[in-house]
This record gives sequence, C-alpha cells and structure tokens, in this order.
Amino acid sequence: MASIPRRVGGFLLDLIEIYIPSVSFAMMFISFIIQIFSRYVLNDPQVWTYELTIFGFIWTALLGALYAKRLSSHVKFTLLYDSYKPRTQIWVRVAGNSLICIAFIIGFWPALDYVLFMGFKKSTILGISYDIAFFPFIIFIAVMIGRFAVDVWKDMRLLTHRDEADL
Repeated sequence: MASIPRRVGGFLLDLIEIYIPSVSFAMMFISFIIQIFSRYVLNDPQVWTYELTIFGFIWTALLGALYAKRLSSHVKFTLLYDSYKPRTQIWVRVAGNSLICIAFIIGFWPALDYVLFMGFKKSTILGISYDIAFFPFIIFIAVMIGRFAVDVWKDMRLLTHRDEADL
C-alpha cells in the first residue's frame, strides 16, 4: 500500500501534468471555436477569445510537456546513442541529464524573478496578470529539475550497484 505522502504527491503531479492541461486545452479549444464562429458567421470578431487561446496554449504546452517527460515520450535522436554499449549509454544519459538539470537550476531563479516582476502588467482585454499567465513556466522548470535529478540518481545507482557483466 502506498504511503499517504506518495499518494498525495502522485495526485498533485497528475493534477499538474494531466488535469490542468486538459482543462486549459478545453478552454483554449472552446474559445478558439467561439472566435471562428463569431468572426465568420456573426461577422463580429471577439478579441477576448484570442487572449484566452494564447494563455490556454501556454498552460497546455508547458504542463503537458511534463507529462511527456514522465512517460519518456518526447522526441529523441538516438542514432549514435543506440550504437553505444549499455554502460556507455548510461554514462551518456548521466552526462546529458546532469547538464540539462544544471541548466534548469541556473535558470530557475532568474525565471522566477521575471515572472513575479511581470505581475504589474495585465493583459489588455481580460485583465489577467502576466505572472499568472506565465507561472506554468516556473512549475515546468521545478518539476523538470526533479525529473532529471531522479533520472541521474537512477542511472548512478545502475552504475554503482551492477557488475560489468550485467551491463
């Protein structure tokens, strides 16, 4: 049986990676349909739908990318990687994931500072604060740091707990 913190953490990750992007995609899609209908059928374009579509896209793309990382379903170019021996593949993964994790760590505080700074500005039509609109980027960076750190940790355990013959 999973512990309570593990279940709560799993629910929060599902909320961030599945449910919120699904809602934001639905919001984006519906506002896009309203925009097309009002422009071409009613001849009365609605400007607010454009803002909602843009913000929905930001939330969907960034938070949906987290789910793609969870499933390892993002695009990979592995022409050279596939030709390496298994132990070398692990070292390449450790090096690559470490570099990406370090880059995200370095970029986290400047990104957070900028997103919080943008709180003074609001969107033209709906008046949505830009810190709310761009906050998924901070969530994206934080979760990616965790995911890449876990990947490095798992690969390092593989390197230290297995014999050469196993690899």
